[in-house]
Amino acid sequence: MGLLTILILSPLLGVIVLSLMPSKNESIKMVGILGTVLPLMVTIVVFSFYDRTLAGIQFAESYQWFELMTAISPNEPYPVTYDLGVTGLSLLFLMLSALITFLASLAAVRIKEGVKGFYILFLLLELGILGVFSSENLFLFFLFFEVTLVAMFFLVGKWGGFEREKAAFSFLVYNGIGSILLLIVIIVLFVEMRTMNISELTFLLQEADSYEFLSGNTRMWLFVLLLVAFGTKLPIVPLHTWMVRVHVEAPIAVVMIHAGVLLKIGAYGLIRFGAGFFPDQLKETAVILAILGVVNLLYGAFIALVQTELRALLAYSSVSHMGIVLIGVASFNTAGLQGAIFQTISHGLIAALLFLLVGVIIDRFHTTELANLGGVASQTPLFAGFFLAAGLASLGLPGMSGFISEFLAFLGLFETMPVIGSIGVIGLILTAVYMLRAVLAVTFGERKPIFDKQKDLSAMELVPSAVLLSLIIWIGVYPAVLSNTLQIARTLGIGG
Repeated sequence: MGLLTILILSPLLGVIVLSLMPSKNESIKMVGILGTVLPLMVTIVVFSFYDRTLAGIQFAESYQWFELMTAISPNEPYPVTYDLGVTGLSLLFLMLSALITFLASLAAVRIKEGVKGFYILFLLLELGILGVFSSENLFLFFLFFEVTLVAMFFLVGKWGGFEREKAAFSFLVYNGIGSILLLIVIIVLFVEMRTMNISELTFLLQEADSYEFLSGNTRMWLFVLLLVAFGTKLPIVPLHTWMVRVHVEAPIAVVMIHAGVLLKIGAYGLIRFGAGFFPDQLKETAVILAILGVVNLLYGAFIALVQTELRALLAYSSVSHMGIVLIGVASFNTAGLQGAIFQTISHGLIAALLFLLVGVIIDRFHTTELANLGGVASQTPLFAGFFLAAGLASLGLPGMSGFISEFLAFLGLFETMPVIGSIGVIGLILTAVYMLRAVLAVTFGERKPIFDKQKDLSAMELVPSAVLLSLIIWIGVYPAVLSNTLQIARTLGIGG
């Protein structure tokens, strides 16, 4: 059994132990947290032993899984292989996923009912995420992708807020349609290319002369289907409404993973499959993608500006920040693609920190309405300091990860489409306005009487907050920690 298989299956150890425990056992939360420690440790081992001087797939595993009979060649069954491996791109997402899942498991201690079931689904969600970023086979990728959908549906639908069922079904419908479109692409590629190995498909589709395998029109349609499938996950406006509901209704621990990791599957798919499989089609539609990115950036910022509830404000902030990912992908040059990837990692850390702190607000003050908050800095100075730092990181303050990702994405766009880039800069200004407005509304102003004698951050809240903020600053000060792993200059858009 290879290291990546151990990584993917490691959450199952926690699932098995939890399944054998009585539902009222007081140690369930501790076991649930420990269930995320082993995946984090294995991921750190993979990250440490990854050779950054080499391009291509590392830690590769390939085994014959089963044989598939097709009508095209009924006498020649096609062997479907179990292919795992990591590139520089997928390695960064694996590290992000394992870290945020562990920190989110600490935030999940606030769950009061159905704790055993919650942590079982929580660990299954992590299994699916790790599988998505470790897969080197489209069939495996799709299988793990579906695992994340099922786990998220139940986590939101059972442990969410007042409108949790509506949010869960909205999530399922939108992402289910995206899954169907992705499945169509996978089937067409399999029928035409006779392989589902991602690296083989990338090589064949990029190196084939005169569109030997697929015509130009077919490739364009497949690219559009991929764009819609992963654009729904990202999300691209107007496919974003489900995401806002999930951000508002899901438990804080689940939102940390959703905003910090799951949305990034959309960015990963666009870069790894969109840019990797269909680079010519991406170039042809670059202007449209850039416009969609600017629409995301401006629309999300304008709507966030008028929100009166903190979780909704942060949800539309995520919509806006994912526009920067689209802008970077649309530029399709080294700087832009680096910016897009940096933005996914940066936003994952920042969003996880912000929602972790929102959980503190809910626990202490039982409201996220901005009008009902204010003056908490005098009672909880540590919380106020971290919330201010997270807000500054989100608006792209130099020295933090948000700045370098936005700078690279717009640098790439200005090289190719300076007019569209100039319009997009307005979104960065609006980001500063709505984030500072939110920070001021929560931390300063007149203190509400009901907020007296509130405790500041506990150790369980302080440690993950400090870890996330440290990483945000580290990337901002030393971005080579990401670029050295990506080596995107070697393989444009693939990250291997």
